[in-house]
Formats: sequence, C-alpha cells, structure tokens
Amino acid sequence: MPKKRSATTTTPAAVAESPWAPASAREQQREAKRNAVLSTAAQLFNERGFHATSLDDIAARLNVSKPTLYYYVKNKDEILIECVRKGLQMMLEGIDEARVAGGQAIDQLMTCMRVYTRIVTQDFGMCLIRVGDDELPPDSRLALRQLKSAIDLEFRRLVTEGIAEGALQPCDPKMAAFVIAGALSWIGRWYQPGGEYSPEEIATQCIAMLQGGILRRPGESPVSAPAVAAVDAPAQLGKS
Repeated sequence: MPKKRSATTTTPAAVAESPWAPASAREQQREAKRNAVLSTAAQLFNERGFHATSLDDIAARLNVSKPTLYYYVKNKDEILIECVRKGLQMMLEGIDEARVAGGQAIDQLMTCMRVYTRIVTQDFGMCLIRVGDDELPPDSRLALRQLKSAIDLEFRRLVTEGIAEGALQPCDPKMAAFVIAGALSWIGRWYQPGGEYSPEEIATQCIAMLQGGILRRPGESPVSAPAVAAVDAPAQLGKS
C-alpha cells in the first residue's frame, strides 16, 4: 500500500522590486522638471530677449538634448505663455493674501505694492515685464491681459477705499493705479540680481517715494537719506 505523501508548504518567491517609481512620483518628477525648463527659459528670456533665445539655448543650460524638452513643452511660444502666466499668478496670489489678511485699505495697498515689487525682481516676474504679452498669439494675449486687468482693478479698489478712509489724497483711482503699477513694473526692467540694492531695499525706497513724493513740504525738517552713487543710466541702478 503506497505511503501517503506528507503535506508540504512552499515559500512564495520574493516579489521583485519594480525599478519604476509609482505613477504619482513620476508625475511629481515630471512637474519638477517642467518647472526647471520654465525657470531656465525665463532666465534666458530676461538675459537675451525672447527672439534671441532658442530651444537649443534652453536645453544647453539644462544639460539635456533639445528633443528632451518636447516631453515637457510643445514649443517656445508655450514656454513664454507659461512663464508670463506664472508671473501674473504669483502677483494675484500675493494680492489675494493681502486682501484676506484684512486691515485698512492703505495697509492692504502697501502690502500689495511690496508683493508686486518683490515679484518683478524674480525670474517669472521679470519675464512678465521684460517680454510681456506682445510676443504671444492673440488668444493667449487676451487671456493674460484679463489677468493683468484683475491686478489693475484691485489697485483701483484699494485706492478708492483708501480715499474714503481719509488715508489717501482725493485722486482718480484709475490714474493712480496706472502710476503705481507703471512705476513698480519698471523695476523689472532695470533690476539686476546681486546689484547694489536688495529687492527689499528697492521696495522700501520706491514705495516711500510713491507715498510721499520727492518734494519737501514747507515746514518739514530735511531727513538724511542714504547716499546714492551717481549713475549713467537707470539700467545701472540694480548692478553692483
């Protein structure tokens, strides 16, 4: 009579570890690399101009091949659209935070002005100012100008409320908003990282001038200001 075989247990083979990262991690990596492409492009657009910058230039600075870029962006126009959009979105988010924080309109206005100044000294903000939207296709240009309009309307609102509170001189809010945004935007034209003034110092001095002007009123005591070296042109102000 044949013997019964004893039951045996088999140990399952160890599951091989996948060399591929989970889908969520791959998406995060792709987004990080896409942001690197946009940041690098913004730097080059600011340095050389949009037309003088090629995809080859962007790829070379990133140490990748030009075909690699097409995994993250369609073309140079799309890169510019996203760079400008990022600059505008940063401004809108900063202005929204100032509104949510509350306080009097004049306090919110000063915060918005400081946010605006800080962003136009950063890569995407400078790209927004230096390249602008004139280089974009009509549809994209319209969409981005609507975002710009939201910033303008916020400045107008704060000026209007500041006048009503008695903190601001009576004036045309539309004209005041144009002057504020125009003055602060121009910083993005001449500012150079690593220059004589930090972004915070630039914001403090420019906002103070917009608040009080440059004329000394009768009866006011002169206040000593930091010495500013003579320069040949405004473009030199941000340089070392």
